[in-house]
Amino acid sequence: MSSLETSPTLIGALWSPDARASVPAKLFRLAVLAVTGTLLLALSAQISVPMWPVPMTMQTFAVMVIGAAYGGRLGGATVALYLAEGAVGLPVFANGGGVASLIGPTAGYLFAFVVAAAVIGWLLEKGWGQSVAKIALAMLIGNILIFAGGVGWLSTFTGIEKAMDLGLFPFVPGGVFKLALAVAVLPIAWKLIEKFRL
Repeated sequence: MSSLETSPTLIGALWSPDARASVPAKLFRLAVLAVTGTLLLALSAQISVPMWPVPMTMQTFAVMVIGAAYGGRLGGATVALYLAEGAVGLPVFANGGGVASLIGPTAGYLFAFVVAAAVIGWLLEKGWGQSVAKIALAMLIGNILIFAGGVGWLSTFTGIEKAMDLGLFPFVPGGVFKLALAVAVLPIAWKLIEKFRL
């Protein structure tokens, strides 16, 4: 990944901020990237893939990719913007939108998305994007954070044992699949960027 020599993030390699650019131009770039990321998240929430023992959405895949591509600060901010869009009623979540989604039993997963994207992005900015093993570990950490937040919050409604039965165990196969897919996509994206930049 030779592009890592100049940028630790995919988006930095693809669309680097110009040091001489004005503040409005820099803010425009960040706004475009953040809104694009929230659109990806909203779309991923509507994709339901048949999987045993439960169908899976592609939200956690999008969270991992956004964190890895955008870096810690922009990745976390993008997912936070996504939650804000849902809070004002935009139908961006799997079950629509509205404040109820952010206080209901599954709210812990949504808030943990922000943390996971920020942590994955931060780790890749620190050089974890230079090997597939470290990318996989960063994304595994992100997934653990998502499930910890989700199951932890769900347990306040159901108790910890039922929360794990409902909110962890059925989703492990899908989580493993999405993690593997995200790990596979990242090196391919770097290769495409390198070809584009030549």
